[in-house]
Amino acid sequence: MSKPVILCVDDEKVILDSLKTQLKEAFGDTYQYEIAEDAKDALELIDELSEDKLSIILIVSDWLMPGMKGDEFLIQVHQRFPKVIKVMLTGQADDSAIDQAKIKADLHRCLYKPWSEAELIETIKSGLAKL
Repeated sequence: MSKPVILCVDDEKVILDSLKTQLKEAFGDTYQYEIAEDAKDALELIDELSEDKLSIILIVSDWLMPGMKGDEFLIQVHQRFPKVIKVMLTGQADDSAIDQAKIKADLHRCLYKPWSEAELIETIKSGLAKL
């Protein structure tokens, strides 16, 4: 049986590496951890994972990325996969983008950079508890 997937999306590699490390330390081998450097790559990866019958259960996405902002990305994901838990990670999202993601993408929570590891893990755990 394949493991559920947690997907992290950010245009900064150092952020992705940090998220992946913190998630692996907290949750070990319970999940498969995937990363994408922008929304377009993330959508392609989601399609591939879906074709392989892998279940994405949670997405942590940056807001300000080239091509497509995080709120737009999460709304697109929500339209296709409404059960996926969505977390936005941002240093500069405006309130209207966060509100839009809450309404149109059922955003679980918005974390602000720099985040604390404890806050990230608590957010992931509370999101996964909704499944």
